[in-house]
Amino acid sequence: MALLRPSSRTRRRKPDTSGSRMWTWFMLPGTLWMTGFLIASLILVAVLAVGTTDDLGNPRFGFDLASVRALADPAYTEVMLRSLGYALLTCLICLLIAYPVAYTIALHGGRYKNALIAAIVVPFFANYLVRMYGWSVVLSDDGPLLRALRAIGLADGDTKILNTGIGVVAGLVYGFVVFMIIPLYAALERLDVSLIEAGRDLYGGPVRTFFFVTLPATRQGAAAGLVLVFLPAMGDFVSAQLMGGPDQIMIGNLIQDKFFQGQNWPLGSALTMLLMLVLLLGMFGYLRRTRKDEAEAAR
Repeated sequence: MALLRPSSRTRRRKPDTSGSRMWTWFMLPGTLWMTGFLIASLILVAVLAVGTTDDLGNPRFGFDLASVRALADPAYTEVMLRSLGYALLTCLICLLIAYPVAYTIALHGGRYKNALIAAIVVPFFANYLVRMYGWSVVLSDDGPLLRALRAIGLADGDTKILNTGIGVVAGLVYGFVVFMIIPLYAALERLDVSLIEAGRDLYGGPVRTFFFVTLPATRQGAAAGLVLVFLPAMGDFVSAQLMGGPDQIMIGNLIQDKFFQGQNWPLGSALTMLLMLVLLLGMFGYLRRTRKDEAEAAR
């Protein structure tokens, strides 16, 4: 027994670090790219936010908090709150539209799943600006949508969609709904169908099963979709420019105006940093929720 004891001991294997080193080298170009262009540009914008302008409107480096203090102007606060409201409403509408679509394709699409997903995703490969121009034609006063609504008595000659908040949100939903469909589809595709069948035995109906089984099991996909929609919708300016009027401008339109028309780069940079702060708060909230869900799943 004494002779067998050394050979029966299990030896701990040292972790193979060669694969980790290889992937580290593969990640290095992307990391340098992100560091060199993204972070450096953010630093430049932050420095410009406390800069000044000369008599010709050219930016000058310095230290002046006038642009930062200008963010407290009620006009800028109103635009920021409007952008936040439009982005949150877009997230909600996209979730309501995308969930039935993703659910149907993932659980009832059968062998046509890939074709259906391709039919949804491929049109969004077209240029975003071109798609927004096309959508503005559809929503115009003489467009097919309002003509159809007038024909069935749901609209009159004074009904408008363009140059209203409804038009802006409609453009944002059309532009980013695919970002909600894809993560929801991925979450539903991984869902064990037997859980739904067991839920029907426990809760006695499809509606209760959806709210107590399906929805909690796919909340990470929904959270990912909300983040993917919120981030671009918050900074979008094309929808407000093409489908909104002067009273519907968003923070992206304001930033564009300060950089390219108002020749006030410090104020534009300060508005950009405010927008980035809101987006970072949303991202940190998502990451915190994801870590919490992973910790609960590991128990």
